[in-house]
Formats: sequence, C-alpha cells, structure tokens
Amino acid sequence: MPVLDGGKLTERETAFSYLSEQLAFPDYFGRNLDALYDMLTSMDPAQTITVIEPDEETQFYQCLKRVFTDAGFTHFISRERFEFPKGYKPSLNLYETQAAIGILKRTFEDTLSNALNLKRVSAPLFVDPATGLNDDLNGVERPVVFEVKQTGRNGAVVHSLAKWKRLALRDYGFPVGEGLYTDMNAIRRDEDMDNLHSIYVDQWDWEKVISEDMRNIAYLKNTVETIVSAICLTNDAMRARFPSLNWQPDRTVSFVTTQHLEDMYPDLTPKQRENAYTKEHTTACILQIGGKLRSGKPHDGRAPDYDDWTLNADIVFYNPVLERAFEISSMGIRVDPAALDRQLRESGCDERRTLSFHRQLLNGELPLTIGGGIGQSRLSMLILGKAHIGEVQVSLWDDDTKAAAKAAGVTLL
Repeated sequence: MPVLDGGKLTERETAFSYLSEQLAFPDYFGRNLDALYDMLTSMDPAQTITVIEPDEETQFYQCLKRVFTDAGFTHFISRERFEFPKGYKPSLNLYETQAAIGILKRTFEDTLSNALNLKRVSAPLFVDPATGLNDDLNGVERPVVFEVKQTGRNGAVVHSLAKWKRLALRDYGFPVGEGLYTDMNAIRRDEDMDNLHSIYVDQWDWEKVISEDMRNIAYLKNTVETIVSAICLTNDAMRARFPSLNWQPDRTVSFVTTQHLEDMYPDLTPKQRENAYTKEHTTACILQIGGKLRSGKPHDGRAPDYDDWTLNADIVFYNPVLERAFEISSMGIRVDPAALDRQLRESGCDERRTLSFHRQLLNGELPLTIGGGIGQSRLSMLILGKAHIGEVQVSLWDDDTKAAAKAAGVTLL
C-alpha cells in the first residue's frame, strides 16, 4: 500500500516528480492533473493509496486532493495524530534500542527505590470487579472483562494499581516512611492511540506509607523533586553508556497549579497550556488536578477515589523531539476519609461508598499514603529520543498509525 507524504504534494514544481517516483509512473507521465487522474484510474483498485495530509493545504494541494478523491481509492489521514518530526532519525538502531531499554529500566528502578525507600513486590494483572479495586481513571474507560471458568465469576484487567497498592501496604505491614513498587501492566481498550498512547500500558507503580503530618504540599513537592532527580541520574548513566543520546533535562522543577495555568493562558486548552508552560519551564510539575477551576471546568479528569485533588500532581517535561509537553508521571497524596467523602459527593459517585475498598477507607482502616505511576515506555521515549511509543513497546496499531510510521521511516516494534 503506497503511503505518500502530503507535505511533498503542496507545490506543483515538486509534487509530480515525487508522485512519479513513489507510484512508479511510466516515463510518459504528463505531469499535470489530468495525466495524474489517468494514471490513478489505471492502477489496481485494490492498491489503496494513503496520503498523510500536510500541516497547511495550498491551493494546488486542494486541487490535487480532488483528483485523488475522484479516482476513488485514496485514504487521507490527519497529520495531527502522528507527530513524526521532519528529518527524524532515531539515535539508536533497533538492536541498540533493545539493549538500552533493559539498562534504563534496571537503572531507574534501583535509583528510584533507593531514593524513596521502596521494596519491589508482585502485583495482580486482573482483579475481581466487585471489590472496587480497579480504577476507572477519567470515569469513562471500560475495563477488559473475562469470565473465569472455575469460579463462575468475572475478572477485570487492571487500569492501574492505585487502590490495590494501598491495601497491600496494610496487609504486608509496611511502616511509615517505607513503600513498595511494582511493574504495572494494563490494557486500556478505549485509549485514543497516538505518539504517546497505546492500548498497552507499562509503568512503575509505587506507593508509600505516610503520617498525617506528611499530608501537605511541601511533602508532595519534595517527593516530586526526588523522582525528577532519579530521572536525571538515570539519564546521566544512559548518556555515558550511549554517547549518541542528547536529552539534557533541567534539574530544577517549576511548580504551577492548574488554576494558575488557566489564569496565565485563559484562551488555550489545558494541553495547549501545558505546551506553552513547558516550553519556558522545561521541567514542570502541575499541581491540583481533578477539581473544577474558576472557569467551571477541570484541567483534566481524575478518579475521585485515589488522589486528593488538592494534593496531586503530574510531572511533565518538555520533549525536544516532539516539541511539546510530555507527561512522565501522575501521582499524589491519596485521599483520606474526608477527601474521599468530599470527592465522591462532588463527582456524583456516592454509590461507590458500598464497595469494600471504599468502606474500609471511609472507616479509617487503610494507611495514609502517597503514590503514583511512572511510565516505563514514556521514560524510554524521552531518554532515548524516540518519536513514537511504538518504538519502545510492542502493541497493536491501527492501519493509519502503521501507514504514517512507514511514511516517516519509523519502525514500530
């Protein structure tokens, strides 16, 4: 299936030569729109042509697009979903990439666990839906559910382990100041796939027991700075091992609340605000996500039953390859009974109060904790300078994604 870069079809002077080369037109091709139509209609109709549309459509491109459309078997896809930078070439080949991913993960795990006093534990891939342990993230995602023959009940693949980790800390007897981390692997079937998102999620999930006097913004910020330091130290080690890598993060974290972002950029969308802010502050932490802002809208969705919306954060770096804000971690101080009560009421989720996890939390039977997730593939993308998450993880991709990657010369695993 031919894949054409629409950016090379905007000017008459170069478009016909590009088409002739890519579609193997004969030497007698007349290099005009009528001749193009004749060539297209003489091709095998089963050979669909995909055109990745340009950033800006010229008048000539619009005329050319009509010819392709009239010919009847061309598929146009938006460039917005596929941020492959012009001239992008990965710093590492496939073999080097696989070696680097392994080293990166081992290095970061050791650095993070030592810095936060965490012990590695085993974690579930699926849970019983009736327990309320699974997280619904933004409130609309559907879990992958399957029937278990022996029990006659269903299992649900986890969306995250935020609630499970809190139970584990209690059941395993972790004291204040110590915590756990684990590999969290999930399937998010409703994910909108793009450069940063796939239906397969891999992250380090961590959780740590804290005391009541640690439930404050200062402790949250200190933990964020510790995680950023672990990321920077891992990057240092990777650059020493692989000299072609060139990401150089700012080690100083710039903290900003979602309300301040809205006040600074009232005419921008939340994602555009993050892009604008991280362009100036390349290592940022966005605070207080989930509750409504003065505009009446939240900056982003958060489930009401794990993070305290007044004490949570996203760690975001500026990605120089994609030239945009790049979230590495979602984290926060978890809800205590008062915060859970408030957030269930505000979000209209009072029916969850009867679930086992929620009853225990409202009754004060679970430890106070702080925790979060750190994307394994996301961190690999950033440190290894990759343009698409499919370069560092194996997943399923739609035809448009595969066509765009092929056109950009990018190999998806």
